[in-house]
Amino acid sequence: MDIQIIPLFAAGVGFVSVLLAGYGLIGYLSGASDSARLKERVSGTAVKRSDALAAPLANAVKGAVDFFGRLGTKIGPTETEEIDKGRLRLIQAGKRKPDSYKIFQGLKGFLAVGLAGGFLAVRFLFLDDMSLGMTCFGAVLLAAAGVYGPEIWLSRKIKARKMAVSDELPDALDLLVVCVESGMGLDQAVDRVCHELRNSGPIISSEFKLLTLELRAGKSRIEALRSLAERVGLDDLNSLTSLLIQADAFGISVGRTLRVYSDAMRVKRSQRAEEKAAKMPVLLLLPLVAFILPSLFVAILGPAVIMSMDMFLQMNSH
Repeated sequence: MDIQIIPLFAAGVGFVSVLLAGYGLIGYLSGASDSARLKERVSGTAVKRSDALAAPLANAVKGAVDFFGRLGTKIGPTETEEIDKGRLRLIQAGKRKPDSYKIFQGLKGFLAVGLAGGFLAVRFLFLDDMSLGMTCFGAVLLAAAGVYGPEIWLSRKIKARKMAVSDELPDALDLLVVCVESGMGLDQAVDRVCHELRNSGPIISSEFKLLTLELRAGKSRIEALRSLAERVGLDDLNSLTSLLIQADAFGISVGRTLRVYSDAMRVKRSQRAEEKAAKMPVLLLLPLVAFILPSLFVAILGPAVIMSMDMFLQMNSH
């Protein structure tokens, strides 16, 4: 009798849980809409309901970011050289916020401790027969993954951004040549190219925008160009900035320098595309062998194998 009551009791608990969850969700949505209407009355401006609903999530994300920042301040390196190197890598990946380095270090520490602690908790709760050596090895391995995993992600982010800049740079140089040869100065040409490439080349456009802001703030052209090359970390852009600095120092025509270098960059981009196209047969070999050829063998040889099996079965029956 008691066994028959257990499913009914479980069903009742599930129904009550779903009902309470529904009431809680309705209360949360109504509270968010009421707070949005109250903000509209107080401020006199319209507040989107989606913004009011997303406010708790945004506050939670902000709290997590602040926690990572405080943690990174305590566990991060204290040497100025290491801090500058880490900040430069984040800048090259497109992360320019002042606290990005602290947040990144805090995230690494949190992942290391969290992964290792979670593994140890699972081991002592569910894996009692695991040896001490395997436990230590797994904890150290997961802690290393938490430390070096973000570094690998950051390296890939930097590499992808450099590749995007190398693809966008020839078009930017072509536009710079047109602007300079039409009578604009180099500073005005950079500003114009920045506005023209906002959609087609957002990364190089943002870098040129920052270069323009530095020039307007009073920074010399040589220092601004060197800062641009350092922020991106691309060899082609380093060579370009060196050529522009030399052209400015020796009075060489900037338009001619940009034209020669843009032609070289365009040829290099086409060669890179040809190189990728030449690698395609080798890259397609593995999926061809692993997926396509077995299917072909099954489709072609399958009927023959089935007929052979039937023939041998008939021979054995006789």
